[in-house]
Amino acid sequence: MQKKCILVVDDDTLNLMRTQKILEQSYDVLLAESGKEALALLPRHKVDLVLLDIAMPKMDGIETFERMKALPVKDFPAKLPVIFLTASGDADDVMRAIELGAVNYLKKPFFPEELLKRVTKELDEQ
Repeated sequence: MQKKCILVVDDDTLNLMRTQKILEQSYDVLLAESGKEALALLPRHKVDLVLLDIAMPKMDGIETFERMKALPVKDFPAKLPVIFLTASGDADDVMRAIELGAVNYLKKPFFPEELLKRVTKELDEQ
């Protein structure tokens, strides 16, 4: 059976590597260091879930998510779950993400078990 694919978007290379290490046992993992890079990857890969950092330079996670939602449905299906990652835990950011359609959020730094639990829950509900 083919592994589900998770796109991880974070401007911090260490966070990308750590998240990949946690997920790669069970999932195929695509990494993007910016919103722009993530938007370029989506049309070329079948992605089952997106982990998206809120605080990124140039294009933050909220703007990236808005642009993802504007992509053609074949590149970004409406039911594609997006979980936001946030270091700040800023309630306004989190509320905005949920209003846009994010399925969940995770405060950084997170425990590996918590990340896996949230990802598994969303993929099981597909």
